[in-house]
Amino acid sequence: MTQGNDTLRYRILYPQNYLPQKKYPLIIFLHGSGESGIDNENQLVHGGDLFLKKDVREKFPALILFPQCPPDSSWSYYETEIDTATHNEKLNFPYNDQPAYPERMLKRLIDSLIETGIADKERIYLGGLSLGGFGTYDLLIRYPKYFAAAFPIAGACNLSLMVKKGRHIPIWIFHGTRDDVVDPSFDRTLYMKLKKKNKELRYTEYPDANHNSWDSAFAEPELLPWLFAHHR
Repeated sequence: MTQGNDTLRYRILYPQNYLPQKKYPLIIFLHGSGESGIDNENQLVHGGDLFLKKDVREKFPALILFPQCPPDSSWSYYETEIDTATHNEKLNFPYNDQPAYPERMLKRLIDSLIETGIADKERIYLGGLSLGGFGTYDLLIRYPKYFAAAFPIAGACNLSLMVKKGRHIPIWIFHGTRDDVVDPSFDRTLYMKLKKKNKELRYTEYPDANHNSWDSAFAEPELLPWLFAHHR
C-alpha cells in the first residue's frame, strides 16, 4: 500500500474455502521492532505459525493481517530518556493528533477491507508485541469504538489516555515479570487503574518470562476463543 512517498507492506491470510461475498472477522497483528523492515516477510516471525495451524484455521475462519513497519519509523510515538535517579532508561508516550504514518496507513488499509465488504466491521481484533504493543494501545486510544477486542503483549502506553479511552474495550494484557526491555510496571499500573472501570479486562503475567512473553501468550488455549467471543 502506497501513499505519496510512504509505503506500508503487509501480508494477509485468507480463510480456508474463502468466499468473496462473505464478511469475515479481521485480526491485525503488529510486530516488534526486531521485525521492522522492507522485506514483507520478517513480520511473520512471531505469530505467523499460530494462524497457520490446521485446527485454528478450521475453528476460527478469519482474515489475518500482518503489516510491516518500515525501519525508519514506528507504529506510534514514544520517547526514551535516562532517569536521573536510577540511571535507567525511561519510556514516555507523548500524544500527537497526527498518527505516525505507518499507523495512519494501517487504519486506511483496515477501512478499505471493511469498505470492500470482506471484513466484518463488528469483529475487528487487534494485537501486537513490544513495539506492536505500543501501537496496539495507541490505536485503542485513537479509535476506542473501532475494535471489538485487543491483546497487547509486552507493551506500554500513555497511561492517563488509555485509562480514559479504554474503559469499554475488551482487552487481555500479557507481560513477563522479568521483562528488562519494557518494564511490566506499565501494564500492572494500567490494569490496576482500569480494572474497576472495564469489566472485560484481563491481565496475565508470566513469572519466568523476560521480554518474550508472546510465546506463552500465543500458547494460551483461551486466547482465540476469548477474542472471537467479542463483537463491537
